[in-house]
Amino acid sequence: MYILKLSYRKISLSGCCRIKENNEHANYKLATFAGGCFWCVVAPFQKMAGVVGVMAGYTGGRSNNPTYEEVCAGDTGHYEAVQITYDPAVCSYQKLLDTFWRQIDPTDPGGQFHDRGQSYKTAIFYHDQEQKSEAEAAKEVLAQSGRFDRPIATQILPASEFYPAEDYHQDYHVKNPAHYGMYRKGSGREDFMLHHWGEGQDNQELTTKLTSLQYEVTQNNATEPPFNNEYWDHQQEGIYVDVVSGEPLFSSLDKFDSGCGWPSFTKPLHGEHVKEKKDLSHNMNRTEVRSGTADSHLGHIFDDGPAPTGKRYCINSASLRFIPVAKLEAEGYGQYVDLFKNK
Repeated sequence: MYILKLSYRKISLSGCCRIKENNEHANYKLATFAGGCFWCVVAPFQKMAGVVGVMAGYTGGRSNNPTYEEVCAGDTGHYEAVQITYDPAVCSYQKLLDTFWRQIDPTDPGGQFHDRGQSYKTAIFYHDQEQKSEAEAAKEVLAQSGRFDRPIATQILPASEFYPAEDYHQDYHVKNPAHYGMYRKGSGREDFMLHHWGEGQDNQELTTKLTSLQYEVTQNNATEPPFNNEYWDHQQEGIYVDVVSGEPLFSSLDKFDSGCGWPSFTKPLHGEHVKEKKDLSHNMNRTEVRSGTADSHLGHIFDDGPAPTGKRYCINSASLRFIPVAKLEAEGYGQYVDLFKNK
């Protein structure tokens, strides 16, 4: 037991264990999830902003220091799990929960996909009452969403001793990418996620990068509410880029108050960075505007704008990220600084 914990401290010095050893990291928290084979659950969390570390391991069982073989045999009662160290000031527990649900089949009470047995069952292990309440609420929301036609079987349990898995299991997707990819596909996990969430590994990354509103707008053509969005009355000087790809789209120099409640521009920074598409949805005949590289839904274009173009690019704030003039150089958009010097 002592040797294992010493090893855990050595492995996790920049993550979990330093929480207690470094006041700078005193506000870091732990989150623990069991989602079937832990190989497939590590990578999505590692990509999230605010996640300090992700450890594959075993928890919820009866014995100390279990090995992979003992856990797989079903004799110890442990779950394969991941333990996440995160900064709640950057990444909320709700965001972690959202990511977790998208990695699993929460309706399967006997394992995950082709992997069967106790060690492959799903569970959320809460570390305090706040996490427990959030997990229970998220589970209820998922159950009422109608996304699945069977009851949600994922258990919500108190966190217990977590034992890091053997070294060869850590970052398996990095050490053995070909086998990891084949396993993820062959197990049925990838196809299940595509069917129920409409996303594979590329879109998984977007769900960790974007807020739910940004995702729905850019990927599913949703429209945010007017007069209740980030940039509708924004007046600072700078440029607006695609929130997905960072592609430069619009300048504050071409922004005007159209009275519609959404950011409005007379023209894009570069015509080739936006593309137009006929949109007949909602029994209307409109022209949709999408970004050129990431194909993000941006908004619509209308012929009721001011001179000199007569155009109104009506854009969702959720599709944009603003970069002020003072940060253009630092963020790699230095070529646009002169626009504001010569205005």
